[in-house]
Amino acid sequence: MFHKEGFKIILITLFVVIGISLIAHYFIDIVWLKKAIQLLSIVFLIAVLQFFRNPKRKTPKNDHHIIAPVDGKVVVIEEVFEKEYFNDKCLQISIFMSPLNVHVTRYALGGKVVYSQYHPGKYLVAWHPKASEENERTTIVVDNPVFGKVLYRQIAGALAKRIVNYAKVGDTAIQGEDAGFIKFGSRVDVYLPLGTKVNVQLNQIVKGGIDVIAEK
Repeated sequence: MFHKEGFKIILITLFVVIGISLIAHYFIDIVWLKKAIQLLSIVFLIAVLQFFRNPKRKTPKNDHHIIAPVDGKVVVIEEVFEKEYFNDKCLQISIFMSPLNVHVTRYALGGKVVYSQYHPGKYLVAWHPKASEENERTTIVVDNPVFGKVLYRQIAGALAKRIVNYAKVGDTAIQGEDAGFIKFGSRVDVYLPLGTKVNVQLNQIVKGGIDVIAEK
């Protein structure tokens, strides 16, 4: 199963790979070079396919749980001052996605979307300390009956050139459902109320839509 955001790119890549393979077959006489070009083309196609994969995850709905919004590695767990929406101290949990990870963003909790804002910006490496403030990003706030307002931020990385955000103000967020997509390497920050119990550790690998990263 592939994500809808990848359909166009997958189709274009398929045609390019077929074209390169045919050109190599008919116009290159050196056998080893012909085979190498065709093999590299196929490897490239496989890489694109795996990037846009969209495995279905069964998420148990629980308002007392914050689930991982994306696949990746936990790179930040700290108290910070969030100045875009809350203008107050929050608990930040950040998950970094490499190009090999599934890049679907899922709602970490259920509730009502009360804020959704896109910010153009730079393309610093996603683990850079200033990436959450200076990179291209989207900020979304979901109001949940147990946690109150929880903010998550999709952040573009050095390779990511497009952030897709499905959350619109007034929407009902369903825990575990698709909330967006970030293309080619990125990070997602989640900002929680202070005192929230954290269930993950730094450098832990998590699966989006499955692993509980915090609870109350």
